[in-house]
Amino acid sequence: MSKTAAHIHIRKAKEADYEQIWLIIKEAIGTGTTLAFLPDTGREEMLAFWCAPYAHTYVAELDEKIAGTFFIKANQPGLGAHIANAGYITSQAAGGHGIGQAMCQFSLEEAKTLGFKAMQFNLVVKSNTRAVKLWQKMGFEIIGEVPEAFDHSESGLTNAYIMYQAL
Repeated sequence: MSKTAAHIHIRKAKEADYEQIWLIIKEAIGTGTTLAFLPDTGREEMLAFWCAPYAHTYVAELDEKIAGTFFIKANQPGLGAHIANAGYITSQAAGGHGIGQAMCQFSLEEAKTLGFKAMQFNLVVKSNTRAVKLWQKMGFEIIGEVPEAFDHSESGLTNAYIMYQAL
């Protein structure tokens, strides 16, 4: 299961990828600016969440090096399980190479293949304008704004968007 966009290769994550996935996650959560996890969240806790048995976890390789990771899972259990949720992280070193867009495009197609009818992002930090712009470019709509939903490490309490796209 792989797709290629230019020199970006996306594939299912394997246990051998976990250390590189952890390093990418650790770098991202350490900033306290875009992801809801505490900056000091440990490796085991993060990998248990990111690579959970109920999640479909992938890596994006740029020139054969892991440059990003994402998961797709049901947004809610049971009667809400037809809507997917996803989380994406690109390594800082790989920024600007189209990794985020490639991962999003792949995840939308994969979510359909997995039987999901829509995808919803529950917490897109409003000040993360780069992500908001990308998700909108990829067809997501802002369907709600939650006041002070994110405790930004630099700006304090910050609003967050709920974004949605039918598949």
